[in-house]
Amino acid sequence: MNTHLAIALLGCAGLAALLVLWAAGLLARARQTRAGPIERDRPPPFWRVCAPLIALAVVQIRPWLSVRARFALLERLRRAGLDRALSAEQFAAGKAVAALLGALVVAVAWSPRGLASPLALVAATLVGHAIPETWLRDRTETRRRAVLRELPFYLDVITLAVESGLNLGSALAQAVDKGPRGPLRIELGRVLRDLRAGRTREEALRALGERLAIPAVGSLVAALLVAEKQGVSLGPVLRAQAEQRRTERFMRAEKLAMEAPVKMLPALLLFIFPCTFVMLLFPVASRMIQEGWLR
Repeated sequence: MNTHLAIALLGCAGLAALLVLWAAGLLARARQTRAGPIERDRPPPFWRVCAPLIALAVVQIRPWLSVRARFALLERLRRAGLDRALSAEQFAAGKAVAALLGALVVAVAWSPRGLASPLALVAATLVGHAIPETWLRDRTETRRRAVLRELPFYLDVITLAVESGLNLGSALAQAVDKGPRGPLRIELGRVLRDLRAGRTREEALRALGERLAIPAVGSLVAALLVAEKQGVSLGPVLRAQAEQRRTERFMRAEKLAMEAPVKMLPALLLFIFPCTFVMLLFPVASRMIQEGWLR
């Protein structure tokens, strides 16, 4: 009885501490907003739900985050399309909060049996810290595949618009209006916003290539810049780029189709083949047991 009472008191104390941290985070977030509001995109769900705790952790993490680490995180966020939604300090604070929540979940789940073991708490902390990293890496790879998949279609739309007499800016606007939703549509919309904000076309296109950091997009940007400097018509350049991107997409599909049997081999060896052998050998083994061969 005393043990359960102690566990209940410990849980109440932890909940109270969490509420205090939440309130302090709200105050820290309010101070940051008053100090200098910056127009940003909507952050991911975890960072919205845990915004007070993350705001409090940002204050503690900012002095320890070096300039090199900050720029590395910003580059990774830029490739994932989150550079306008999260700062480097917010992402690092999100990892710290996720690690804390992982340890808290294990401690609460372990509470009916007593205090959690240090090894379980350390493992939960490491797993919680690694989840945002894994999520960011998966989001970056998913975004890269989506851009490569959508690029030929957008190039076709831009080519048709340019060949019909529109300039590149108007062609991009038509592609953004008519194209399917996806990361490439968002990035082309950012190019249009940069152009409306007063940036030159060269600067906006170079910024697009730096944000995506994909060789196909970099080749497209370089071809457009060279054609603009030399005064070449953009229609043939865009059509050649569209054909090349479509060929590359077909080659990637062939490569994935050839890799599929190799990727299926572990599943075949671990799950399908053993079940098949059991089904085939069960009648034989049963008959041998009945006749006394295996006694």
